[in-house]
Amino acid sequence: SRMDLLPDVWRRELWLPPGVTWEDMEKLADSDRPLPRDLLLALPLSLGFVALRFLFESEIASLMTQCGKSQRQIETWFRCRRNQERPCQTKKFGEASWRFVFYLTSFAGGLACLKDAPWFWNLRECWVQYPVQVMERAHYWYYMLELGFYLSLLLRISVDVRRKDFREQVIHHLATITLLSFSYCANYIRIGTLVMLLHDSSDILLESAKMLNYGSGWRTTSEALFVVFAVVFLVTRLLIFPSKIIHATLVLPMELFEPFAGYYFFNAMLMVLQALHIFWARLILHMVYKFLKGNLEKDERSDEESEAEEEEEGDKGEEGDMDRDFSWEKRTLNSKLSMLTSSCVLNNFANHRASLTNKMHKA
Repeated sequence: SRMDLLPDVWRRELWLPPGVTWEDMEKLADSDRPLPRDLLLALPLSLGFVALRFLFESEIASLMTQCGKSQRQIETWFRCRRNQERPCQTKKFGEASWRFVFYLTSFAGGLACLKDAPWFWNLRECWVQYPVQVMERAHYWYYMLELGFYLSLLLRISVDVRRKDFREQVIHHLATITLLSFSYCANYIRIGTLVMLLHDSSDILLESAKMLNYGSGWRTTSEALFVVFAVVFLVTRLLIFPSKIIHATLVLPMELFEPFAGYYFFNAMLMVLQALHIFWARLILHMVYKFLKGNLEKDERSDEESEAEEEEEGDKGEEGDMDRDFSWEKRTLNSKLSMLTSSCVLNNFANHRASLTNKMHKA
């Protein structure tokens, strides 16, 4: 059925190494090999993630009520969820905490299902008997959940906090979704699971640093954790990723089979990710430099991130000051008018009395 659907797309030379056919893949049971139709599961999963995130943010609003937050602050939270031009701290906290929960769960689950895998310790095992390799169900769900999550991020990117690297974020999500989809169909699952695990390891630290900054106000702890994230990011994305992962996909396969179209495409997409890593590493190093200099103010990726709540309080404070000034000026003006009126009345009374006295003298 796969060959009957878009036969030119599923040509053997595009997806499989020379000498391997689709018949060789079909020797494996359907449950033991990746099928392109499995990717359709990612769409309902992405919608499920969107719904879970909505419930997650609603729960945050409920916790705000229990913590004694005012109705105005809660209304500001819901308004900020829809306002990406002026995101408040609570909206950014909700976004960071949701990502933290997923990355932590994904990393823990991925590590649990990979720690006993032979390719976790020896990257050459990624290509033993490739592509006729049995797919474990745990790795299947690891792939589907990651794919569904990044699809949900792409669906919500227009309403999430918009930062300066918005275009790079879109490119990253598209490249990740493309990589996950292609690597699944081409049975690059072994190396693909390692790529996902490597990325999740540093993302956990980033989102936890954001949570501490946006939620609790522990700025010193947040900045220290951000420095730890920066070290982990630079080591995993600029050292381990190119020297281990890209080497394992670019060089090691050449020892076992000749390159094919899928080989070039997969490595090209990894290069796109590496270019994004370099872009973000530059921003991160600049932030670490500012932190060490003692003048780190905000995320380098952010646009104007002034809090809507603070702005509203500032506006109300300014309005209050204006009201007080106006009230003082009004009282002053009324006092002066009263004095002026009294003075005019007295003067008129004195003039009238003097006029009557003169008339009496004349009479």
